[in-house]
Amino acid sequence: MVSIGEVTLGPGPLAPADLVAVARHDATVTLGADARDGIVRGAEFVAALDRDARPHYGVSTGFGALAARPIPGGQRHQLQANVVRSHAASSGPPVAREVVRATMTLRLATVATGRTGVRLPTAEAYAALLNAGLTPVVGEYGSLGCSGDLAPLAHCALALMGEGEVTNRAGERLGAGEALAGAGLTPVSLAAKEGLALINGTDGMLGMLLLALSDLETLLDTADLSAALSMEAIGGSADVFAPHLQELRPYPGQALSAARMAAALADSPIAGHHRSKAQARVQEAYSLRCAPQVHGAAREVWKFARGIADVELASAIDNPVITSLGTLESNGNFHGAPLAYALDMLAIPTCDVASMSERRTDRLLDQARSHGLPAFLAHDPGVDSGLMIAQYMQAGVVSELKRLAVPASVDSIPSSAMQEDHVSMGWAAGLKLRRAVDGLGRVLAAELMAAARGIDLRAPLVPGPVGARVVAAIRARVAGPGPDRHLAPEIEAVRELVVSGALAAAAGV
Repeated sequence: MVSIGEVTLGPGPLAPADLVAVARHDATVTLGADARDGIVRGAEFVAALDRDARPHYGVSTGFGALAARPIPGGQRHQLQANVVRSHAASSGPPVAREVVRATMTLRLATVATGRTGVRLPTAEAYAALLNAGLTPVVGEYGSLGCSGDLAPLAHCALALMGEGEVTNRAGERLGAGEALAGAGLTPVSLAAKEGLALINGTDGMLGMLLLALSDLETLLDTADLSAALSMEAIGGSADVFAPHLQELRPYPGQALSAARMAAALADSPIAGHHRSKAQARVQEAYSLRCAPQVHGAAREVWKFARGIADVELASAIDNPVITSLGTLESNGNFHGAPLAYALDMLAIPTCDVASMSERRTDRLLDQARSHGLPAFLAHDPGVDSGLMIAQYMQAGVVSELKRLAVPASVDSIPSSAMQEDHVSMGWAAGLKLRRAVDGLGRVLAAELMAAARGIDLRAPLVPGPVGARVVAAIRARVAGPGPDRHLAPEIEAVRELVVSGALAAAAGV
């Protein structure tokens, strides 16, 4: 539960909204009483195994292909520090701050289940690192999505040890030791199993999935709105969105999208304007008429992916893990296949919704198909190019989204001397989905700019109440039709309205 910017972690599932609050909005985290009790019990269990003469994987043995190597008691603390240092091997540009914070929050949530054996002081130090706004620097490359997100999580654990690099809230890059000292925090010396427990999870993949689901929820609502406004600008009718037509193919997502589009077109003098003799036409193009079917299908995939995320949030991913039988056992729950498939699947409708949006925009700009609007919605076509190149931008993004829709999860490269001979590539699936979601927001922004300009150019006809509110929200940031001007800042301004949910909120449907 988020309460005045604070999220309490317990042994139960973390709410998706809480994850977003911590990752994106810097809500603080605290460990609940039940979580603290479970963490203490788990740490006592592992400490007893550490004293046992028999070998226990992750406690008194090496890792991966080196699991058969017993580690003497005097070297076990070194073992935990070494696994963190050696696995903190990412490369490439740093991933986004919110991704790292999501990764850390989810690892701490798993620790809060009491299934990992991490000690309470270590868990508290991890929470303090998050709350101080210190974010480990993690490169894009390094995780194969199995055994979980090893390299990204290792960079997080390394910062806890006072090593590696972090950024502060101002975005400054600092040595972790210096940053911890400046925040009044003390580096942690890892005990039995703690190094392995802090790096062996699906948290990066899950974090990217949850952030994408949050963004796509807003973008799909906005896509319904942009489709409706394009229909309004072109003088089309809402009849095709009628409930009795959707009932013939009763997908819930389709029904929801159609209802939103119909509501956005309600009481519009422009919608249905084609019924006049001069502009009579029987039906609209697929990109308008079939928008509920495509957007609705995207919503169904969203629901599937959300179901995967919910199961992961209710999971305790570690290897080895403390079981309900009171044992420490090796397992394969760290494999990222469920997340990788969900991330890959979401990239497909993200691309397709953007592709349909681009087609609607192109129709609004084409004098031969826009039913009375000027070429490229320009002030003086020929002297002015209007929104011509905004559609070029869309086309470039959509082309890239098609490449990003190719699944990462069908690939696998063996690692760790063939011990880890099948991996999920879910981390890569997450990174490409994030780029695809960003692209969708840009494409929708250009469509909404075109639809708003098209509606303005229908004067003296006026839009319906929803269209009027949305156009007004856009006009508060971007001027209406007129001679050509610098377009890039206007696209960015509308993109900000799209991704923030401001336009969906202005629609109120």
